[in-house]
Amino acid sequence: MPVKKLMIFLLAPLLGLGVAVFMFAGDMQAVILPVETVKVSVETVENELNLFGEEIAAVSNMAQFQESGYREQQATLEELAGKVSEQKNLSEQIYEDRILKMLGPPVKDYKSQRVEIKVFELKEIGYRGYIAKVKLFDPSAFKVVLAKDTLGEKETTLAAAERTGAILAINGGGFYSEMRDGKSYAQHIGNLIINGKLVGPFNPYPPDLHFAGIDREGRLIGGIFYEKDQLMGLNPMHGVSFIPILIKGGIVRPIHEDWKLTRQPRTIIGEYANGDLIMIVVDGRQSNWSSGVTLEDLLDKLVELGVKEGYNLDGGGSSTFVYDKEILNKPSDGSARPVVTNIVILP
Repeated sequence: MPVKKLMIFLLAPLLGLGVAVFMFAGDMQAVILPVETVKVSVETVENELNLFGEEIAAVSNMAQFQESGYREQQATLEELAGKVSEQKNLSEQIYEDRILKMLGPPVKDYKSQRVEIKVFELKEIGYRGYIAKVKLFDPSAFKVVLAKDTLGEKETTLAAAERTGAILAINGGGFYSEMRDGKSYAQHIGNLIINGKLVGPFNPYPPDLHFAGIDREGRLIGGIFYEKDQLMGLNPMHGVSFIPILIKGGIVRPIHEDWKLTRQPRTIIGEYANGDLIMIVVDGRQSNWSSGVTLEDLLDKLVELGVKEGYNLDGGGSSTFVYDKEILNKPSDGSARPVVTNIVILP
């Protein structure tokens, strides 16, 4: 074998080894570069995490600051609400004191969790009677009751009070009697609502007949209604009908000449601006006691007392004022007249 070929043959393994080493060195370089890149990336992530942590801390500090501010604002609002409540209570007490000053000292009073009642004597030139100021804490204490809870029947105001356990009662709406099947039948006039339900069909006649009663919140509602939806839209709970309206929305209503100057026993239901009810019964037809009052004079009295809503109810011999199972006034018939509806205040 020639010498040149022999040397190539002998050096071949060494050449292969060199190539292999050279290639391995290249692979190692390829491995080293990503490691360096990863190192830089890790440092970048760490820096970003640190920045993120700083942002979280800043947000947390801001949240704590805002929460502190919110608590301060809440405390301020609560303080203001307390002051508003105090002012409201003070205003209500001032209004209450003014009413009581006009009415004078009460001769009877009653208070429970449901109602507060103060009874006053009414003494004016030519007429006398009684006034009840009623503060409803629970509207269910106010009820209109049908005589003996039966259509066509009549019952005195005293009997209705005793039957229902009422602490206060006055007569209610108008009625008339007619013969049905050979028996006397007492029929209420206009619209009568008991426990939120209309008793009988809706009746808009006569056209000057008003409805007066309370809604589900215990506020006095009333007016002349020609459509059932108009009346029921006020959410009435209890109420009766008669004539005329005396004061509505603080505005004095004109009185028809036929009713203006006649002196009669009267029954009135009304309301003050603070929601307190006022019930008045005036005696009449008794010259040695009380001659009665004209609606014009009674309207003047309501204005003097600061009443904002006032409705005339059935009067004459029907006018009766019962307190604690006793008739306080002197009905013109000499005794209590049986009527179709009564307004009672439960204890």
